[in-house]
Amino acid sequence: MGETVVIMGGGVIGLSCAFELQRRGHQAILLEINRCGGQASGAAAGMLAPFSENVEGPDAFFHLGKESLRLYPGWRDAIRSISGRYFEYSDSGSLYIAYHEADRLALEGRLLWQREHGSSGVLLEGDELFRKEPLLSRQVKAALYTPAESHLYAPDYVEALEHACRLTGVHFHEQLGGLEVAEWRDAVVVQAKDGRRFGGDRLLVCTGAWAQELEETLGIRIPVYPIRGQICAYEAEINPVHHMVFSNQGYLVSKENGTLVCGASEDVAGFDTTVTERGIERLRNWNKQAFPFLAEQTPFHRWAGLRPSTQDGYPLLGPLEESGRVIMAAGHYRNGILLSPVTAKAVADYIDGIKLPEMMEAFAPGRFTY
Repeated sequence: MGETVVIMGGGVIGLSCAFELQRRGHQAILLEINRCGGQASGAAAGMLAPFSENVEGPDAFFHLGKESLRLYPGWRDAIRSISGRYFEYSDSGSLYIAYHEADRLALEGRLLWQREHGSSGVLLEGDELFRKEPLLSRQVKAALYTPAESHLYAPDYVEALEHACRLTGVHFHEQLGGLEVAEWRDAVVVQAKDGRRFGGDRLLVCTGAWAQELEETLGIRIPVYPIRGQICAYEAEINPVHHMVFSNQGYLVSKENGTLVCGASEDVAGFDTTVTERGIERLRNWNKQAFPFLAEQTPFHRWAGLRPSTQDGYPLLGPLEESGRVIMAAGHYRNGILLSPVTAKAVADYIDGIKLPEMMEAFAPGRFTY
């Protein structure tokens, strides 16, 4: 017989865990103070790019992202099949561009270690590069091409995931206004602002940038902070950019709905999701260097989301204490969409008594001390 799991947070991580738990015979009760998918999840550009996002080396975070990318095709098919809803999923591959010889050498070094960990990437230059991206600036000297990387359209993905959760029997409670963990040591009880109480066998914390609010209640440090990420989009009737294009300044990615998405400027602004001229101008300054045709374009849409960043850049993922009554799945920073299937699998495996891989120790919620 399955367990009842109370999930705090209805973003992509909470929804993913609810979906996987429900598929495995557990009962997920999902609690959201606003509406599901309304924060960082719906604002994301939807890139599934563990090789491009990790430039330093094959650390535990890289392996987590790579495993999640491996899981994605099956995960995508399950959500589409159960929800009956399509969402864009493009195996576009990526280009990480360099303007200078020093940056080109850095790409060569990155390619060496990435090939040892499954990348089929190659370094492209000159005509070979511009055949891949004809509108790319001729100031670009080289690019690391990684064909295995993909992207999806995040709003439709989150919507399909939510619908799949509802069809599999997840109990949803939204617009709760506020939540308080009333009990967690001997039993799990979460109380909503209106006085309703929700009980279960386990508590799963997926509250993203708001996870730090539970520090005093749970008695551990939860150094998760909101980082504002600002994004803009251009109208693009044809597909002017064929791959996800990364630089050390940001990224560009074309969507099949006729938009070209550029992101993301980042700043510390608390929980303020205001879009600023300075943030958008920072994006425009770099993207027109990469693709000169954008100098004449004006973004038609601008938005911002709050990315839950931890002190060390790793998510909090795993049981809070030995009993495993409380499990954390928060602090995924800019990789919540990418890490949704692997996070859901790790949480469900733990509840099912399946031993987690050794690398998961790097994400232990109790790793921070006062």
